[in-house]
Amino acid sequence: MTTGKANDGALGDALGKYDAISPLDFRYYGSNKALFAACQPYLSERAFVAYQLEVEAALARTLAAHGLCPQGAAQEIAAACARVTAEEVYAEDARIRHATRAIVNCVRAKVSDAAKPYVHFTVTSFDVTDSANAARYKAFSLEVLVPALASLQDALIALALREKGTVQIGRTHGQHAVPITFGYAIAEYVERVGNAILRIEAAARGLRGKVAGAVGSHNAQALFIGDPERFERDVLAQLGLEPGRHATQIVAPEPLLGLLHETVVAHGIIANLADDMRHLQRTEIGEVAEEFGKDQVGSSTMPHKSNPWNFENVKSMWKETMPRIVTHYMDQICEHQRDLTNSASARFIPEILALVTESSMRMATLMGRLVVDRERIARNLAQSKESVIAEALYLLLAFHGHPDAHEAVRQKTLEAERTGKTLRELVPADEALSPYFARFTQAQRETLAHPETYVGLCAAKTERICAHWKAVRAGGLRDA
Repeated sequence: MTTGKANDGALGDALGKYDAISPLDFRYYGSNKALFAACQPYLSERAFVAYQLEVEAALARTLAAHGLCPQGAAQEIAAACARVTAEEVYAEDARIRHATRAIVNCVRAKVSDAAKPYVHFTVTSFDVTDSANAARYKAFSLEVLVPALASLQDALIALALREKGTVQIGRTHGQHAVPITFGYAIAEYVERVGNAILRIEAAARGLRGKVAGAVGSHNAQALFIGDPERFERDVLAQLGLEPGRHATQIVAPEPLLGLLHETVVAHGIIANLADDMRHLQRTEIGEVAEEFGKDQVGSSTMPHKSNPWNFENVKSMWKETMPRIVTHYMDQICEHQRDLTNSASARFIPEILALVTESSMRMATLMGRLVVDRERIARNLAQSKESVIAEALYLLLAFHGHPDAHEAVRQKTLEAERTGKTLRELVPADEALSPYFARFTQAQRETLAHPETYVGLCAAKTERICAHWKAVRAGGLRDA
């Protein structure tokens, strides 16, 4: 789908970047060449006009195929649609105050009188608008958003496999728990991002168009066409779309709402990852770090600081997109066959898609360059070495017959805190516990002495999760 030449990255003919109100246009889309190049062919207003023109061209070709329009007229119309510019359309819109009719008038101005009757014949504005939006959002999701998320998943897979054996203290409720590996912690996001990709793909492929007229029941087409539903399918097939079984003046809102929902859910996963990485950079933890450029400034007043600003930005961006889904839940409600209560709010959908894409691209870069401090990870684990064996200790005591091992170990942890002694010192010395401790095998005692070995299936599960998603990506395998 061609959208015409972009305005050399400008935000508009008269509006400069520094005159923009939206930070999306000024700071992200307007300043990030990669993001601009990815989004502009689908999400820009120029792209929206181009997709609407493609609907008009597909309509003309289908009219000819069904014998309702001369082939020459259809060819004229399609050629004219390829030449109409967004500038022409908006100049005409300013004159007549109707966006779709402005497109129609611009096409009609470029064709012969013989072709004019067939421009926009039998359709209504939202046949064009909803079908154009479905086509461009589907294409964007599959060709830009999903690849951006896939690049992030690639970076996560590489990091997870590299660090699959790096033993790290697990954390629950902000407290040291039992050991895991850093690779296993990253594998969580390999899995979650992978599933988000599949859901977005399914939602994008489920988007629907319509060519069914003013109230969705093919009133106009039934005057001329024996099988209006086949006609509708033929038009939409040229756009890579299918119709829904029922429409009013608009396409049923749920498929697009589903795509937006899954996109915002994916953003939440990315923000969760960013938050985890941000906290691991706290001074008192210091297990990972963003890669900092040699000239990069971390603080305006504290030269020693290297703030995790990129990870913070991703979470902040999620805080902007997440509440917006509520607006589109409200847009699910439409009075009778159509009202205009979504006419303004629906125009902000491209911003959601662009913001989530920006965060995906940013996180792919960050995770691909993440600095992992293995020495610091080991020191943090050692800090709780004697306490994190409590789970293993209570389970082994229970296995060897103690009737209330959990309470016994809980009491010993309190004693350890009071006395400064370790659980491994206290348990064998306790007359009530020592008979059970004596039954421990040498291997079990080694586990207590070396908590870095108490990591369960971390490495193996990390490998399996990464292998699964590599297979999904390579062979089109679909997850359950």
